[in-house]
Amino acid sequence: MSNEDITLTAGDAEVVVQPGNGGRIGGLRVGGVELLRQGERFGCFPMVPWCGRIRDGRFRDGGVVQQMPLNSPPHAIHGTVRDGVWRVARGSADEAVITYDLVDPWPHPGRVTQVVGLTPDTLTLTMAVETHASSFPAQIGWHPWFNRHLDGAAAQLAFEPAWQEERGDDHLPTGNRVDPRPGPWDDCFGMPGGVDVTVTWPGRLELRVTSPEEWVVVYDEQEAAVCVEPQTGPPDGLNMLPRLVTPLEPLEATTTWSWRRL
Repeated sequence: MSNEDITLTAGDAEVVVQPGNGGRIGGLRVGGVELLRQGERFGCFPMVPWCGRIRDGRFRDGGVVQQMPLNSPPHAIHGTVRDGVWRVARGSADEAVITYDLVDPWPHPGRVTQVVGLTPDTLTLTMAVETHASSFPAQIGWHPWFNRHLDGAAAQLAFEPAWQEERGDDHLPTGNRVDPRPGPWDDCFGMPGGVDVTVTWPGRLELRVTSPEEWVVVYDEQEAAVCVEPQTGPPDGLNMLPRLVTPLEPLEATTTWSWRRL
């Protein structure tokens, strides 16, 4: 199957999946209203095989230190798969399954599978990283850009994290956990019961981002959009809290967005 855009529909919801543009969700329209910031770098892109920044682009990999390209100097950011072309494994009116095989600069072979499932009032994204070769550390996450304004209504964020990862001057967690602080944020929060963040456009729409994972990065320092990024570990997680992908155990994660009109 080709890697051209795929449009899924369910009820009055419509999702555009872009295998040829990093496996991202290029759009989410509810009742004809676009919820995601438009543009080839925006929408909602998968963060794999790491999320956020890696300090100096280096991480420990067994007895070796690996160096990733510094695409956000002095750090490496958001993984490699958002720059690649994914393959379409299968699709239907309301579901698409796409895959990506890890390549250089990532040092290990592996396959990423993303399932995009749509209902009239939910979008569920599921991702897995698997290997049939050597084990390696990895992370999974998603980076949606939600439009800050819908029909003139400005987005409001509501969530109750257990802690905030203290952020150093280099934008990376120091390893200390602190009481949650007021925004604006470009910060990682811990939610041990699972990520649960509500984005409300008063009088228009309420959208709830949930995930069984414990970490979420909230970014609202731009005028155009707000970001709610569920992920399997904090930024610099390949060093701070690595999750291992092995031939017997893939790394899997999921997030669900559910919405209702106000």
